[in-house]
Amino acid sequence: MALITLRRNLCHLSDFRIHGALAALRNHPVSRVHKIAEERRPPWFCPLPSEPVRVRFHHACGQKFHSENGNDLLHPAGELVFPPAHDWDTPEQNPSRVDEQTFYERLNHLTSSEEVLSFVSTLQALPDTLAAGALQRICDMERKDGDQKLPKEILKNSVFQALCVQLERESSSLPDPVLVTALQALTLLHADPQSSLLLNLVAECQRRLQRGGLEVHSLCILGESLIKLQGPGCATLELIICQLQGEKLEEFTPEDIVTLYRILQACTVKVNQHQAFLNRINTFSLSVVYSLSPALMSQMLGALVVLDQTQALPLFIKLGKSVVKHIPHFTNEELRKVLEAFIYFGHNDRFFTKALEQHVASACLTLGPDVVSKVMEYCSRKRILSKPILDAVAETFICQSEKFSPHQISELIEPFGKLNYLPPNASTLFRKLENMLLTHFHYFPPKTLLKILHSCSLIECHPVNFMAKIFSPHFLQKLQGEELYLDRLSLAQLTQLFLTSVLECPFYKGQKLLSKYQVRSFLTPCCSLETPVDFQLFRSVKTGLIDLLGARVYFASKVLTPYCYTIDVEIKLDEEGLVLPSAVHEDVHKRVALCIDDPKRFSLNSKHLLGKEAIKQRHLRLLGYQVVQIPYYEIEVLKSRGELVEYLQRKLFPQSTGVCW
Repeated sequence: MALITLRRNLCHLSDFRIHGALAALRNHPVSRVHKIAEERRPPWFCPLPSEPVRVRFHHACGQKFHSENGNDLLHPAGELVFPPAHDWDTPEQNPSRVDEQTFYERLNHLTSSEEVLSFVSTLQALPDTLAAGALQRICDMERKDGDQKLPKEILKNSVFQALCVQLERESSSLPDPVLVTALQALTLLHADPQSSLLLNLVAECQRRLQRGGLEVHSLCILGESLIKLQGPGCATLELIICQLQGEKLEEFTPEDIVTLYRILQACTVKVNQHQAFLNRINTFSLSVVYSLSPALMSQMLGALVVLDQTQALPLFIKLGKSVVKHIPHFTNEELRKVLEAFIYFGHNDRFFTKALEQHVASACLTLGPDVVSKVMEYCSRKRILSKPILDAVAETFICQSEKFSPHQISELIEPFGKLNYLPPNASTLFRKLENMLLTHFHYFPPKTLLKILHSCSLIECHPVNFMAKIFSPHFLQKLQGEELYLDRLSLAQLTQLFLTSVLECPFYKGQKLLSKYQVRSFLTPCCSLETPVDFQLFRSVKTGLIDLLGARVYFASKVLTPYCYTIDVEIKLDEEGLVLPSAVHEDVHKRVALCIDDPKRFSLNSKHLLGKEAIKQRHLRLLGYQVVQIPYYEIEVLKSRGELVEYLQRKLFPQSTGVCW
């Protein structure tokens, strides 16, 4: 095991990199490593004869390495022989420390599995450690483009088969790190779980696990490999987690901590059973955040979401601050997980948003549809009106609309309506959307289609060409599906679209929405198209109105109109402009609707109304109301009750010097 012995001496080389689980090998204590090396010295260390020798790999008739389709890739009676050696075929070049170093230097510069196997075929003999290293390198090569199976050309390659046979025959004598590394590589390469090779490796790992003594890194690798092979319900996994619980977290590397999160993430059904352990991990992880790579940060955030670790908010906040500088370096999938975590924890960080703006604006055309839709979901959930992001996303959809699924299109378009924002290229954007909906109308799920069209109406991009279709009994039946009733949100959206067709599209003469599908109020507890008035802000305004008007009877609050909208405060005026008691219904010449707008009715940290509030005020004006907006940021600057009364008088009666009632 010269590789284990020499790992410490090779760490200082700038171009020497250790891939995957082999990195654990350099963590062995020196004394133990030398002991392993002496006890398990392979034939590779023996002096070579003066003539070149071919190394033959024999295997018993009963041993087979299977592909996933069940074909035998190693024939029972076969004998695999490496071609004549080229690099190390003289006694003077007998593998030594320099040769092992050269092996890894060359291995790490190879760019394909074929090159790795071709390189290995030039060697006369290969110790178990280097065989596992070659296998791990093949795994790295084949997984560059994602989680995929090993090509049949590689599986049928005689050199690859020889590596597998060697590991199978020597499994009982392999050092722990080499054993679990080989198992991990074959698992990631989707080798057949029922092949004799994997069965032998798993059995040997289980024997050593039951004896105890596996180091933390080996336990972590073994745990993940068994999850892939046998699923999260395997009994051995519980033993691994139990042994990991007994280890000191200070002995875990940052990579081990994240691997531990991934293992527990796979066992979500038992998360309550492991919660005490998770609490320890969450607390300890605070100390390793700044040591994590972008990939590990993303994986940790993803695990916190899956494991429902809402109590780990301090850890999330620290991770959130750390990811800001790494945003340009995340892959699409990693960035998606980061955004998902920000959405899940309901957290907003202006530095994160700024970095996200810069990244999306510069690289939006290269981002995947799932990432783009997740970026828009983040902006929508947090009410972030980011013009750079929205403009870049609009341009992306115009250029690459065919890449987006119906659900992703919905997630992309809805924030424009919610945030009440039209990008500079709005006409091109919505023309593209309209053409796509007309062409693929039947591919859009009814609820998804309704959400898209309703969002368009919020920003006055009225879907006139689709109103007859969505108000038709056929569409409404599809919208209801197998449910007994249509859900409240869908009914409210249909009603508001119908009201829009009446008030803002008087030229529309098509299908009307049947009355049985119309709601009476847009303000409902669970799925409201209006934002309830803030109690504290309303109480302040109410006090000022009583002082201004003289009594509480001269205004009504939370008034439900015949048009489904709820008015925060309504004041009635007669023909001469006199204020009438709220109970009077005759001689009402004008109705004043006060919209007492708290921060929740605006985009985050802005004075820009949300789409649902903008359409409400627009419709109330079209219905004849005099809409008076009382925004929170104007109330907050008033220093006294007298200033409040003067402010309300200017708002309600700008042309009058006094109030009459």
